[in-house]
Formats: sequence, structure tokens, C-alpha cells
Amino acid sequence: MTEVKALQEQFVELYGGDSSNPIRTFHAPGRVNLIGEHTDYNGGYVFPAALTFGTTMLIRKREDDQVGFASTNFPLRKHISIQQVELRAEDDWINYPKGIICELQKRGLTVGGYDILYSGAIPNGSGLSSSASIEVVTAYGLLTMEGQPTDKVEIALLSQKAENEFIGVQCGIMDQFAVAMGKKEHAILLMCDTLEYKHVPFVSGEYKLVIGNTNKKRGLVDSAYNERRSQCEQAVKYLSAKYPELTLLGQLSLEQYRSAQHLIPDETVRKRAQHVVEEIDRVLQSIEVLERGDLAAFGQLMIGSHNSLRDLYEVTGVELDTMVEAALAVPGVLGSRMTGAGFGGCTVSLVHQDSVERFVGEVGRVYKEKTGLTADFYVCDIGNGVQELQL
Repeated sequence: MTEVKALQEQFVELYGGDSSNPIRTFHAPGRVNLIGEHTDYNGGYVFPAALTFGTTMLIRKREDDQVGFASTNFPLRKHISIQQVELRAEDDWINYPKGIICELQKRGLTVGGYDILYSGAIPNGSGLSSSASIEVVTAYGLLTMEGQPTDKVEIALLSQKAENEFIGVQCGIMDQFAVAMGKKEHAILLMCDTLEYKHVPFVSGEYKLVIGNTNKKRGLVDSAYNERRSQCEQAVKYLSAKYPELTLLGQLSLEQYRSAQHLIPDETVRKRAQHVVEEIDRVLQSIEVLERGDLAAFGQLMIGSHNSLRDLYEVTGVELDTMVEAALAVPGVLGSRMTGAGFGGCTVSLVHQDSVERFVGEVGRVYKEKTGLTADFYVCDIGNGVQELQL
């Protein structure tokens, strides 16, 4: 909590005031998807977990209609009137919390004036959900300050809507859901379409999750994402000759898919569909092996997931493949895979605690030699979702 004390001092330095008007502190984590990639928009399961690091928000009531925004991560600071919340390109990161205020206002909530200071420990652009983290902590904090209910599923949906409609990014629900609903030492089995979920114990014992950031700029993601979605929709059309009710690939079992895959004439479309159906099956296998505490089997499923994303879905690329290959060459690594949309971003590996230092050194060295890029590594534990920090 010494970090929070330091943030409180920065807050007072920035906004003035004294202890008569208390500063309250909220925290929302980043997230990593452990397995289940490109399954969400196909009506399948994902398996994310909240991390122990994320976005801390300090907030204090004001007497006027101004909201002060400041961050320890960016130089841009602003006061805006609560009556004039609109998207402005020059407001950069502040647009994310503004989107939340706009969404709350659309729902009929009168938001008062506040001073707010954010401090983020999630690297921007790393694929660990820094935007979802700032959205969820803002929604939870403002609702709490206004004495409103804080239903975390509703907060996840509200945050997703703000990103879709205010920011204009058509993200799914996984990031905001994991950030809001995370639970220490548990991952979340989530069906994105229906929001059915369950917390699954992820007790890793002597093993650590190590996230490797390739620091590769992801230029291909949008066009490739749209192309993959379109190919999955084509697969559904072909398969509906046998399954007329079919609307999403995630509705098929592996056996059903195998008995009908010959109906897809295009080899590329068939590969895309195969990845989706097999990946959903891997998620369900993951639940079984984790419930019996078999981390080695989970590691093998992670490797299978990466290979499928590389060979069938074709969304990895040289950087991610190099990092995973280097990771699996280190003794004490049970599994490694890309996580996120692909073409850059991050890998997640399950590494014995005695091998973490060697892992960071060797994978970093091999990756730099083969790609010319310098990777960053984060050793993680699985933490709770959004909450107020009681000092």
C-alpha cells in the first residue's frame, strides 16, 4: 500500500485539498486469455484470467460540474464540464473514461464533479487490456461514489458499450468481463454470447505465468480479423447443408464437425473452421485437467492451441512463433502460446519458478537475435477483478 500512499501525495499535490474531503481508491486489473483464441465471435468459450497488476484510480468529489483527469502515465491533463462530454481526438486517453461518463448519462445517472488520478501498470498496446481496465475502474468508481448499485456484469457490459459506441472500437465482451469479474487464483470459463460463466480454480503452485510482449507493431490485425470472421461465416453456410439450424461454428461439437467437414470445398475455409471447433474443445479439456490439478496436461493444450493458431488460423507471424519456440526450449516450461488477436502482441507461458530468470534471459536473447526486437516480460499471478482498496 506504500504505492497508494505515494499516489495520494501526488493527488494532493495536483489537486490541492486536505483530508476533510476523503480520497477513495479503486483498482481494476489487466487480463490475459489463457486459452481459447478467436473463439469468442464464433459463439465459443474463452478462458481469461485477471492479473494482479492493472489500473489504480484515486477519486474525490468536487463542488462544481468539472471533472479533472490526470494520469501518472501520460502528460495530458484536463478539466472538462460534465455537460460537455464528447469524443475529441486531442483528448487521447481521456476519451476512455469520458466514454464511461457518457454511457452513465445515457442511462439516466447524474454524475457529479470529481478530481481523478489514474496510475496504470499495464503497458499500452501489449494486449493485456489497459483500455478495459481504465473503463471498468472508472465505471465501478463513479457508481460507488454516486451511491449506485455496482453489478459487475452490468459494469462489464456498460464498459464494452462505451468502447463500441463512444470510442468506436468493436471489441467483444471478454476483456471487460475478465477485468470486472476476475477472482484470485481462478480463471473464468466464459461463453461470450450468453455470458454464462464459471470460475475455475487455477492454482499454479510452483509455476508462474510469464507474459512475453513481442513489441511488434500489429499492422495486420484489423484486415486479417475481418477476413477470418468472414471465412468462419462461409464455413457455417457450407455446414448448414447438414445442420440447418447452425448459425455459429461454436454450436458444433468436434464429432459433428468431423462428420461434416467434407461439405466445405475451400481448403482455407476448412482450416479456419477446424481451428475454431478444436480450440473450443481444447478449452473444455482445459477445465477438466485443471480441476484435477494437472498443469502439465494444461501446458500441452496451450502448445496445441498455438500450433493451431499458427498452422490452421494463420494469425501468429514470425515474432510470436519465434518467442514460443524459444520458450519451449527452456527447461521447466510446461506450455507457451500466443494470446490475443495475433500478428504481434503477447505470448503467455507456464514456467517453473526456478526457471523464470533463465526463461527471461534466454527467450529474450534468442528473440532479439532472430527478430531484432527487444521483448518485455511480466511475471504474473492471477488476481481479483475490480474493487475498492481499503487502506
